[in-house]
Amino acid sequence: MSTVEAPREVKAQAKWVRSSARKARLVTDQIRGRSVPEARTILAFSQRAVAKEVEKVLNSAVANAESRPDLLLNGDNLYVLEAYADEGPTMKRWRARARGRVARIRKRTCHITVRLRELPEAYVAAPPPPKPEQTAATKEPTPKKKPAAKKTTTRKKTEAKA
Repeated sequence: MSTVEAPREVKAQAKWVRSSARKARLVTDQIRGRSVPEARTILAFSQRAVAKEVEKVLNSAVANAESRPDLLLNGDNLYVLEAYADEGPTMKRWRARARGRVARIRKRTCHITVRLRELPEAYVAAPPPPKPEQTAATKEPTPKKKPAAKKTTTRKKTEAKA
């Protein structure tokens, strides 16, 4: 009987983030399934304000992985297994309107969760594939460049005589 090592995972969560879950999902969808360095790059250049909060959660998950002595994981060898944003509680506020009425203001929150997993060893230690070498028989002849056309001047004859 062979012992199969379970994949090692870590998780981080930020609760009660002051953003709607719908806005946060747009950002978490972009990093799901990506490696940690790639996800950090995407979040750094994202125009959305909630990307900073998602980046904090990602950095927290990486710190959790690196600080656990039983795992001994490297942050660059992890990928985002799951990234999602659930709805949090909504704070209800009121705003005065005309004729003695009120309008409800909903201040939405969300809970952002990021789970990281170790990359399979095939992806971590694999060198880049070698470039195919061209032999003299398979090498295609390069087309010869045509000589550049001579430039003609459009000066008037009177200017040339003067």
